[in-house]
Amino acid sequence: MYAIIDIETTGGSCKHEKITEIAIYIHDGRKVVNEFVTLINPERNIPYFITNLTGITNEMVANAPRFFEVAKHIVQITEKCIFVAHNANFDYLFVREEFSRLGYDFQRDTICTVKTSRKLIPGKNSYSLGNLCDSLGIVMNDRHRAASDALATVKLFEMLNTINGGNLKESSTALEKKNLNSNFDTSIINKLPHDTGVYQFINEKCDIIYIGKSNDIRDRVISHFNNTSTKKALEMKTQVTDIGFEVTGSELIALLKESYEIKKHTPLYNRAQRRTMHHFGIYTYFDGNGYMRFQVGANTTNSDLPIVSFNNFDEAKNYLTLLVEKYKLCQKLCGLYTSSDGCFHYQINECNGACLGKENSDSYNIRAQQVVDLFKYNTENFWIIDRGRNADEASIVRVKNGKYLGYGYVSTSEPITNTDYLGDFIKTYPDNREVQQIIKSYLRNHPNIRIVRD
Repeated sequence: MYAIIDIETTGGSCKHEKITEIAIYIHDGRKVVNEFVTLINPERNIPYFITNLTGITNEMVANAPRFFEVAKHIVQITEKCIFVAHNANFDYLFVREEFSRLGYDFQRDTICTVKTSRKLIPGKNSYSLGNLCDSLGIVMNDRHRAASDALATVKLFEMLNTINGGNLKESSTALEKKNLNSNFDTSIINKLPHDTGVYQFINEKCDIIYIGKSNDIRDRVISHFNNTSTKKALEMKTQVTDIGFEVTGSELIALLKESYEIKKHTPLYNRAQRRTMHHFGIYTYFDGNGYMRFQVGANTTNSDLPIVSFNNFDEAKNYLTLLVEKYKLCQKLCGLYTSSDGCFHYQINECNGACLGKENSDSYNIRAQQVVDLFKYNTENFWIIDRGRNADEASIVRVKNGKYLGYGYVSTSEPITNTDYLGDFIKTYPDNREVQQIIKSYLRNHPNIRIVRD
């Protein structure tokens, strides 16, 4: 059974805001078999901009039941059901928080129709409920009201369930509780979202001992605790007494935030292990004869910035080999051939003989420079527009004059065409060599990501 749910609230923070409306449709996998829809008195003022968005006024909720008056029914109607919502983390955490204020631990397995839609219906321009329903022909009569949005989610759920063969369920991973710290509350795990973001392991002294990034925070944390393959993994597990997290929506922002937080806090277990990201790069230099040369080398704080970085030596070498073939570069001048004679490609007429001085440096360097240009920003000033933390926002990353300035989030209620106002939403962060490589690698691996130039 599934409880397909939508809520309206007084704001975006479950810790500080309250629910104003809830709609629950109980679905047996084929059809809706029960429902519950009600306004809720949040016992606080509804901000004007929220009323503008939802149409729910203070007068409308004045005589509505307060949450504690409907809480028992919500528990009963959703019992043994999977909690389904569009951007489930938002709705689920709000409902959990309302119950937490009543001293009750509300727990349900969840399915997020945003996340599931991205997997089963890839390639959509937007996965916000309104835009997704428009693209799929699902009619919505009253946007940003709980019943209408929940019914649209019902139709979307039925479509996704059909695509998935009628067995749509959230996968779960069991937590291995052996060797956990005695002060660690395992219910913390259930509060972690199946979303992209950054997480922190905290010890009993409130020190951050490890910072990580994942596209599924909960599953990644569980995999840490279930890892028994190394002494360090077991040791870290025994020290964790709390877990912090921040959902970023965008994987790029998760990578940028992880890098910043590790430098800021220098956690014990991030320092103790070798970082696996961007260890090797392709470097360029000019030799005594004026030829631009390429070589694979380790990234160190003392080295120049590589044109592109990779996780390991073989990955970097293989990529350079492809570039040599595509741009007809010399294997020898790229560190891929060590004989004193001409390189192998010259012997099969794939190299013009720069290794033997038969092609002059000016001619050779034109093609070499084309390789370098592949990894330069197409413009020095641009915005990267990516996923937000929920379906109604987008993330923005700012690069100006070739330097990273920071990131932020904006509403998607209006299309992002004019960038003049975006700077107001940016939180500034320092630029450094690792950040540059994170951004360049992300753009290289996500060629269809939206870029807005200015």
